[in-house]
Amino acid sequence: MTDLGLPEDIEACLFDLDGVVTRTAAVHAAAWKEMFDAFLRERDGEGFAPFTAADYDAYVDGRPRADGVRTFLASRGIELPAGGPDDPPAAATVHGLGNRKNELLLARIRTDGVEPYDSTLAYLHAVRARGLRTAIVSSSANCRDVLRSIDAEDLFDVRIDGVVAAGRGLPGKPAPDTFLAAAAELGVEPARAAVFEDALAGMDAGRAGKFGYVVGVDRVGQAEALYAHGADTVVTDLSELGGDA
Repeated sequence: MTDLGLPEDIEACLFDLDGVVTRTAAVHAAAWKEMFDAFLRERDGEGFAPFTAADYDAYVDGRPRADGVRTFLASRGIELPAGGPDDPPAAATVHGLGNRKNELLLARIRTDGVEPYDSTLAYLHAVRARGLRTAIVSSSANCRDVLRSIDAEDLFDVRIDGVVAAGRGLPGKPAPDTFLAAAAELGVEPARAAVFEDALAGMDAGRAGKFGYVVGVDRVGQAEALYAHGADTVVTDLSELGGDA
């Protein structure tokens, strides 16, 4: 292992955004809960079963927005029309609910701002100083704006986010396609790339893509689940890997 805590043959590092680079995973979870609870209350009345943290981890975290809506609703036996990406937030469609969640998310970000994990930024600098290439791989359509807000856009050679994935027709996590696209753009074989993820869907993507090393970042006490979904190692913070982070 190198002083970055990675196998010697790793040439590139592929990072998720929310929960790995930025402290936005909790903001996303809160926006999802606000949206789904309002929808379920309106549908089922005050006796509705609320959206839980376990629901977020199992059905939503790490997935593209529409996939998260669809997967959670299916878990409750609810079917809605798909609609389209431009549906208004009030529409009772999969995309409408997704856009409602995004409105709530952006309002929270405008109010509270975005904070990076300073240790992740330090690790990124260390990775790049040692000649490894880097990519950001996120299901978020707001990825570029978030990176710019923390002055971190230049820390990544490649960006595969929700906007890029939609434009190319790439399925999101847990499918490996977005990570594979990032590795291809970097000119690195998956076996020589490391994936850094905090979501179970991201672990599944790393395993499915046969990446050389999958690092689970445990921010919420789910180390056992991260290992079960394919992590080679689990840390609570990237400073544990080394690299003077």
